[in-house]
Amino acid sequence: MANSSAARFTLALLLIALAAVFLYAHNRSETFPPKVPLQLFPEQIGTWQASDKELPEGELNILGYPEYILRSYNNHDKTEKINLFIAYYKTQRTGETPHSPQNCLPGSGFTPIEKTRVTLTMPGHEPFPVNRYIVVKGEDRSIVLYWFWTHNRGVASEYWNKYYLVRDSIRLHRSDGSMIRFDSPMLPGETSVAAQERIALFVRSVLPMLNVYIPR
Repeated sequence: MANSSAARFTLALLLIALAAVFLYAHNRSETFPPKVPLQLFPEQIGTWQASDKELPEGELNILGYPEYILRSYNNHDKTEKINLFIAYYKTQRTGETPHSPQNCLPGSGFTPIEKTRVTLTMPGHEPFPVNRYIVVKGEDRSIVLYWFWTHNRGVASEYWNKYYLVRDSIRLHRSDGSMIRFDSPMLPGETSVAAQERIALFVRSVLPMLNVYIPR
């Protein structure tokens, strides 16, 4: 088991290194499809109303200063809150790429206690996997869903995302991509299954909008 885990880890590192080398060396011109700026993403979705937040300068520096939005959506009576973070990279040939939130959670004071993958569905699109975390900070619990979204494709694995990055750069002359994260404080006594069902309703409202702000 240990040898198998080490082999997968080595393969993942090799894939990331090959992707980086390829993108730096690949000097053909890139295609940049038109898109709507993320800041125009709807501030009201159904009964949910948003307020914008800004990332700290240190986090932006780590992320490589992508185009992004960070919003808190509250329902009509403000008993529930769902945070939405979208980071879009117009090009990844400079080495700036979407980062997995799992590397940032401990640094923000959150401790993951559950980690799994679940499947999201949207009209007219094949189901795709996303990462689901339950995290704790003191007595507070939150549910987190995140995935990588590129060219109308949802990917949970950071390593598969690197593979598609290289493939799309060859086939489409594009290296753009994004990471999408939803998180929500869990209600008192709420189970992880109930929290997932609650946040998934909001997520499904957002999914059909993505391709307007993140090019297919």
